[in-house]
Amino acid sequence: MKDRLRRSRLYMPGNNPYLSQNAFLFGADCIILDLEDSVPPKEKFASRILVRNILKNVNFGPSEKAVRINPFLTPFGIDDLKEIVQAEPDLIVVPKVESIVDVMNVEEIVQDQKKLHGVTKEIFYMCIIETALGVLNSYEIASSFPSVAALVFGAEDFTRDIGTSRSRTGKETFTARSMIVMAAKAAGIQASDTVWSDINDIEGLRKSTEEGKSLGFDGRGAIHPSQIAVIHDVYSPSKEELEYARKVINAYEEAERSGSGVISLGKKMIDAPIVARARQTLEIAKKVGLLNE
Repeated sequence: MKDRLRRSRLYMPGNNPYLSQNAFLFGADCIILDLEDSVPPKEKFASRILVRNILKNVNFGPSEKAVRINPFLTPFGIDDLKEIVQAEPDLIVVPKVESIVDVMNVEEIVQDQKKLHGVTKEIFYMCIIETALGVLNSYEIASSFPSVAALVFGAEDFTRDIGTSRSRTGKETFTARSMIVMAAKAAGIQASDTVWSDINDIEGLRKSTEEGKSLGFDGRGAIHPSQIAVIHDVYSPSKEELEYARKVINAYEEAERSGSGVISLGKKMIDAPIVARARQTLEIAKKVGLLNE
């Protein structure tokens, strides 16, 4: 499902079957079997075979099953797709996306492989934006194909690309993150924030995640299972948010019943975007089990 809940995406090394076999126990919304950064070149071939077999034989439970392939500018990306598509992942995570051409290349091979192997399942793409050029082209990327479900910000490569280093405050990435969120939302898809690389800094993770939510992100990456609980806590509606959403919907429904063209909550006027946001909050609450109906 294109718009499924993706508060967290947990990266698991594709060359470690022991971790992957029980990955669903960690409770991440999306589990990404990684063939890129976590796999050394000499293990690329064996790892893609391993990941194919994991996709076919391991129960991911309610978690979305995804694979991060290698970039096409390497010798590995195309072969990754040829091996992985037949195993029917829910999602393919595409790194180093800089233009619509990168998405077109993936789409062409995926469709060819689906026909070759008789795959009818819809496979979605999560495009990682990791360069200045990618940020500038992010709306074009987000709106390129219906299969694109989300844009992801990759801070480490982005900061390297613009000639700076990543800081704890993240001020050097603020503009890029905001542009990616706006591009994704304008295209009607999700935006997912970068990973928090210090697994021991839980306070920093929470603060950064709260900032990401305030910018409009729908979730973020995790490199360790211990980060998932904090990410889920931030990206799940709070009691206050739920209460406000209910009040907004009640006010909207009351205005509809009375035939009033004016919707208000207390002294505040309620317009269509606020109603839409309230509905989204309640929908997320249902998906995470905070509401019974």
